[in-house]
Amino acid sequence: MLPGGPVIARSQPSVMFPRNTLGTRAGLHGHSGPVLLTRRAQVPQGIHGLSLSLILLGLAPRPSARADGTVAYSYTDYSETAGRVGVHTQEALLEQDLGADFKLSVTAVNDAIAGATPTGAPAPAGSDQVPLAILHDHRKAWDAELSRQFNRINVSAGYAESREHDYISKGWSLNTRTDFNEKNTTLLFGVAGHDDSVETFYDPQQIYVGQHAYSAIIGLTQLVDRKTTFTLDVTWARDTGYLSDQYKVVQKTVELVPGSFFTIDFPENRPSERNSGVVFASVERAFPGLRGALECSYRFYGDTYGVVANTLEAKWLQKLGGAFVLAPDLRLHEQGAASFYHYNLDATPIVPTYVPSPSGPAYSSDYRLSSLLAVTYGLDLSWKPRDWLKLTLDYSRYNMRGRDGVTPQSAYPDANIYSAQARISW
Repeated sequence: MLPGGPVIARSQPSVMFPRNTLGTRAGLHGHSGPVLLTRRAQVPQGIHGLSLSLILLGLAPRPSARADGTVAYSYTDYSETAGRVGVHTQEALLEQDLGADFKLSVTAVNDAIAGATPTGAPAPAGSDQVPLAILHDHRKAWDAELSRQFNRINVSAGYAESREHDYISKGWSLNTRTDFNEKNTTLLFGVAGHDDSVETFYDPQQIYVGQHAYSAIIGLTQLVDRKTTFTLDVTWARDTGYLSDQYKVVQKTVELVPGSFFTIDFPENRPSERNSGVVFASVERAFPGLRGALECSYRFYGDTYGVVANTLEAKWLQKLGGAFVLAPDLRLHEQGAASFYHYNLDATPIVPTYVPSPSGPAYSSDYRLSSLLAVTYGLDLSWKPRDWLKLTLDYSRYNMRGRDGVTPQSAYPDANIYSAQARISW
């Protein structure tokens, strides 16, 4: 997914990733796509999002002077079909140069989430509709980043905070970008971490539990020729603590007394640690004769949950006249199931417990950990009537399908995503 699909706001991080590596928000910073409400903090930022912009600079009229600041606002409506989850997101960005070497960036996000989501329980006998639970939530988040240019090296440090009624996340990041070979080669290195507090209701002695994550990225962007750039990023991340989703259940039929069987819902129990890795590669090429540019990318993901995922994406940017750019894109994502994913536990020897425990067996019926295929296609139109003003409209369609032949299709969402953005520079 992100991989390719959404994660509801009150759930723990899934294996799905946004289009810009490892959970950095796709939005005002230049990446289009679904609003992905994973648990986020500052994380290392990939370079590849800059490449198309650099290519298109050669196709666009040059402003008379470099902008010293930017203010932007975007609104995104993410709506799953069949009454599933809907998210309304407002995001504001302020970037300002501070003298010749420093730059400050501040982002504020407000998410309103409502709708229905699968509980993890299987569909009742004779039905293919999995049970749904109604959710309502409100998320407020902000992040700030200060960067300084030292000759060939740019160093940036960031802090982020996100709050919901049952979740608090605080994170940090440190990134460096170094230019070599007359600025034809850029090397990225970044580290990040976040500490979260998660509210649960299984242990009255410990209502809030912790979750911790650390990640690192190393990346290389190479200008191959005047029209082509190549990017390669490698990312590693480690999550520890309470990684289960307190709102998801698994079901098992148990014999409470001899001859009497009952179907009971138990809370899911994921491992208390996860290591994951991402390899991302992209090629961007300008076609001046066509007044366009093409970006093709591939992402490989693997983790200690047993999930392996592959994502392919292609995007074409076409200049129309002197002020418009039309950009269709297509993304294909497939992933295998986590080793502990089960539609229900009836066919397993697992004995679940009412209180999740890292020392017990792992099990989850969360469809996001199943084997699935996701397809996202979209179109955005940007208009730059002045050097200092840019307006963008975007539409994306997201479709997810299960591949295990067991989990009903009703567990997997389809969604429409609309967004609008205004950006002013000075």
